[in-house]
Parts: sequence; structure tokens; C-alpha cells
Amino acid sequence: MANKKITSRDIDFAKWYTDVVAASHLASYSNVKGCIIMEPYGYQIWENIQNIMNSMLKKSGHQNISMPMLIPENLMKKEGELINGFAPEVAWVTHGGQEKLEERLCVRPTSETLFSDYYSGIVKSYRDLPVKYNQWCTVIRWEKETRPFLRGREFWWQEGHTIHETKEEAENEARFIMDEVYKKMFYDYFAIPAITGYKTDKEKFAGADYTLTIEALMYNGVSLQSGTSHYFGQRFSKAYDIKFLNRENKWEYVYQTSWGASSRMIGAIIMVHSDDDGLVLPPKIAPIQVAIIPIGDKEEVLSLANQYKDVLEKNNISVMVDTSEKSPGFKFAEAEVKGIPVRIEIGSRDLENNQVTLVRRDTKEKISIAKDSDISSCVTNLMNDIQENLLERATKRRDEMTYEARTLDEVKKIMDTRPGFIKADWCGDPECEAKMKEIKGLKSRCILKDEKPLTGKCVVCGKDAHDLVVWGIQY
Repeated sequence: MANKKITSRDIDFAKWYTDVVAASHLASYSNVKGCIIMEPYGYQIWENIQNIMNSMLKKSGHQNISMPMLIPENLMKKEGELINGFAPEVAWVTHGGQEKLEERLCVRPTSETLFSDYYSGIVKSYRDLPVKYNQWCTVIRWEKETRPFLRGREFWWQEGHTIHETKEEAENEARFIMDEVYKKMFYDYFAIPAITGYKTDKEKFAGADYTLTIEALMYNGVSLQSGTSHYFGQRFSKAYDIKFLNRENKWEYVYQTSWGASSRMIGAIIMVHSDDDGLVLPPKIAPIQVAIIPIGDKEEVLSLANQYKDVLEKNNISVMVDTSEKSPGFKFAEAEVKGIPVRIEIGSRDLENNQVTLVRRDTKEKISIAKDSDISSCVTNLMNDIQENLLERATKRRDEMTYEARTLDEVKKIMDTRPGFIKADWCGDPECEAKMKEIKGLKSRCILKDEKPLTGKCVVCGKDAHDLVVWGIQY
């Protein structure tokens, strides 16, 4: 049975995670160290994410574009903070065929430099603004420790790059992406109650004035940075000479943003919702929403299975009918390990009783309905219940693992018991941030600008605190 391949998440979470990825055929390891093969089922989830996000972005006036993957070294060096920030992770191309290149080419770790160089040539007037582009691609970052969907030397992502006429417009863009795209994706589609806020200066993106982040808490209490949105001000536009004639007919530098979310979103879905039997997928993101399992090969059983399939597909519900020669038990386990939200079991005995059985993946509950029920309504209502239950369940667990600490001793006690999100006041001093890291690698996850400090005193040094910070250990 498929679930026997999976270690218990409460015994060895890291092995459980890789077991789930392998058993559900989301990804497999390649012969290129640190790089995975995203298998068809995993890629279908990624395609669903792309389709949903593309719809959101196109409605808000963003367009997709494609940039080269190679960046000349001189272009990377124009904004010094960026190249310094990425230096340890950059892969370089030094030869073309047998000949050494006159100038090294960077394999893109991110594309701010390419977009900035491009924008400097296409913008002349305020009438050309804003320009709002997005790119779907892979990037290379030479990570030392890798794990499927969480950290890899090559990973899939989208990266948005926009330029604007005013500071206010650019800052609104950075907030819009965080609140109306990333946060909506996590709550409405992934059923994950992520938190948003500002990165500290130490943790912000290299070259950004500030960085907004969305952070999700995994089942084991470890935090996952799941998307970021950066406001650059005019830092890159000055470095790359992106100027426009403003409304007073004077030259001015554009205001700029960039933002990105990667295939680690799939890792978040796995680690928040799944169990020891495999994946648990929210219906809104599942490639297959319903698995119909005919038990036996009687004509009336197969006929009803295909009838259900036709009705459901007409109502935009993705369905598979498993008519393979595997045993019913194996088919059930296979549907479970793949995280298919709803399973419909149809057997001769069911039909004798004028009923079929629906099984929900999140709770394993079995529900009998009359075979002539409105199957589309039944399944739609059940999927809505599953989607809501997954969000409620994840929210309850996040809240149970979110703590408040007023002293370092309280921080240590929490970390000795069970990790999670720790809310604690901070004075803004990087040295205090570094001292928190000495406690089992705690890092600032985000500054909560909309919440007041707990005591007004820094949890580390006791000096006046201006910010309430969420701390946690991270992937």
C-alpha cells in the first residue's frame, strides 16, 4: 500500500516530508546535485498556481515577459549592494565551448539588473509609466543544503518588476502585491493562514529600501518565508539611469518595485496540510479534485462512474475515473497519497442500495448519498467544506503555536518546549537581533507595523522598543 512508504511526521518530520514528495510523485532527485525533477503531478499543481496568479496579475494590468537567463558581470555590478548580497550564491559561466569568455556571465539568481537595463531604454516620459511586468522562469542559487520545493540550486518562480512615476504609486504596488495577490493566494486558495509584515534591515532584500514578507508556519513549528515584495525607491533607477520627463518637463528617476514567490509554495501546502497517509490538497489548488473508483467491472457501475464524470467536468470540476486493474484498496490508498480531496466509491452493493459513497480526504469521513443525487452540488458543497476546514485547522494550529515573550528567559523556555512564532518587542538594534539568533537559530520573521509592542521594552536589552516582531526558526 502507498502509505507504508511514509514515515510518521511526528517521529521524523524531515523524512516524512521527503517521503510524501516521493510517494505522491511530486518530484524526484536528478543527477544534478541540488536540482530536482518536478514530475507531472507536481507540475500540475505549479500550473494551477500559475493560472490563478496570472489571472490576478492580468486583471491588475500586469503583463508577462521573458528575460535572458545570462547576465554580464558588469551589469550585475552596477548596483553594488545587490551583487554583494548574492555573491555567495551566484553561478558563473566562464567558457563558451572551448574558449574562455572575455567577461563572465552570471546565471540569473534574480533579474533586477536585466529589467533595469531594459527599462532605461524604453522609458522617456511620464506617459510611458507605469510599466508592470512579470516573468515566470527558473533561477539558479548555489545553495549548500537543498530540499525539494524548499531550497534548491534551481527553482521555479515568478518575479515581478515594476516602475512608477511617484513614490506613492510604487509603494502602493508593493503593498498591493503582498495583500491582494500573495496573501489572497495563501488564504483563499492554499488554506494557509500566513502573516505579513516588514523585514528587518538585516533580513531585507539586498538593494531594497524595505521588504514586505509573507510568512507561513509549518506543522512542525518552523517558519517558511513564502513570498516577498520590495520597494526600491530610486536606488536601481539611479544606478541604471532609468529617467523620464515628468509633468513639469524635468528629468526624474523612476520609482521601482520587485516581488517574487516560488515553488516553495508547494512545500508550504505539503507541510501545513498533509498527514502520514500522504498529501492533503486544498480543493482549489488540487490538479484532480475528484477520484471516482468503480469497484468491479459491471456495466452499470462503469456507466454511473462515467455519467458522474461528465456532469462534474461540465461544472468545471477536475475528475479522474480509475478503471485500472489494481485492487480497490490500492486505488483508495493511491487517491489518498495524492491528496485528491474527494473520492467517490461506486460498487454493485452500493447500487443495490441505491447509493454511492463519498470520502473526504481531510477527515477520512465517509458519506453515503442517493445515486441519483445532484452529484455536482454534493461534490461542490463538500469541497467548500474541505477548503474551509483546512483553513480553520491550520489557523487553530498556528494560533496554538504562536507565543508572546517579554524576557529572554521566556523565549528560551518556549524554544525548549515547542517552536513556533514568538511575538516579542525589539529596539531595532542589530546586536539584539543577533543575540536572538543564538537561541536555536531564531530569526526575525517580520515586523508587525499594525500591532503595538507588548511592553515597550526590547526583549533582549530592555531598552525602549518601537516594534513588535515575530521571531521563528526558518527553512
